Amino acid sequence: MELTRMTAAELSAALESKEVSATEVTQAHLDRIAAVDDRVHAFLHVAADRALAQARDIDDRRGAGEDLGPLAGVPVAVKDVFTTKGLPTTCGSRILDNWHPPYDATIVQRLKQAGAIILGKTNMDEFAMGSSTENSAFGASHNPWDLARVPGGSSGGSSAAVAAYEAPLAIGTDTGGSIRQPAAVCGIVGTKPTYGGSSRYGVVAFASSLDTPGPLARTVLDAALLHEAMSGYDPMDSTSIDAPVPPVVAAAREADVSGMRIGVVTEFRGDGYQPGVLARFAEAVELLESLGAKVTEVSCPHFKYALPDRAQRVLVQPGQVRRHAVRPAGGRRRHQGRRRGHGADPRAGLRRRGQAARHPRHLRAVQRLLRRLLR
Repeated sequence: MELTRMTAAELSAALESKEVSATEVTQAHLDRIAAVDDRVHAFLHVAADRALAQARDIDDRRGAGEDLGPLAGVPVAVKDVFTTKGLPTTCGSRILDNWHPPYDATIVQRLKQAGAIILGKTNMDEFAMGSSTENSAFGASHNPWDLARVPGGSSGGSSAAVAAYEAPLAIGTDTGGSIRQPAAVCGIVGTKPTYGGSSRYGVVAFASSLDTPGPLARTVLDAALLHEAMSGYDPMDSTSIDAPVPPVVAAAREADVSGMRIGVVTEFRGDGYQPGVLARFAEAVELLESLGAKVTEVSCPHFKYALPDRAQRVLVQPGQVRRHAVRPAGGRRRHQGRRRGHGADPRAGLRRRGQAARHPRHLRAVQRLLRRLLR
């Protein structure tokens, strides 16, 4: 099988058995990026030399008999919102153009410790303010299945890289759907872990009370492998959960849902959903039932208050404004003959959201209401 078409789990097994080297796997993915990314534009920066140096180090360590983890030698793409020592971190914005952070995000450190090969940094909506990756200051990413369509966002570069076989794994961040939505749009797997389950240290904030790093992959097992490697308690993050990472890899391998209780929310099958999406959803529910899960229809009419255009947006706004509206509408300035500042869409959003941010009592009321309704 072509190396770029193999799953992370398959690559892990082939690497461990020495059927293939980390250098060969890395070069294959770099060649794939060179072949297709001029059209997909999933990457903002490709760290080819560093990636190959990492791969050679893994090969040397494996050859010396060192016991390495399951992701050692497996390539991964990193959303450009994570700080990376010595590599550019732009968050899709001209404001950070050519910024090279002096430290790695905790999750980037953990990926390196796991032996994962960092291919480069992926495109995103500017400071994660968007859902299509069209708001990047460095040009839009495209959906590999149809280049005329978007790959979703704000982690659209990461989802496009995985779907285009440029990387078997990628990491993104999810504040209000920015992993789950691009994963769905590109036909891959993406999860938002429990808040506090994955470290935010080194993640350039959008809304700190909601930002959550998570994995993107082509299979559930691959997503679980990445989840276990990147997650866990971090004393550098005050909201980090001091508890062991759940055994998600074992759960993915067993795939046993017998006896599990699953609530299907009636309101999630309402108006506006495409027939094809509803059909696939119904098939998934039927499959779970056939495997022994107990499915129950549940009505949650109050969920309408939590949808992205309501509570989620209101709760996001104060943090967004505090971090980005240092000058009116985010400000613009010239640097080395070029304009450097927020793009048009983030500027317009900051103008609107500045009003909401002045009413913290409303935000607290919304939070109290949602907690009470969910209980």
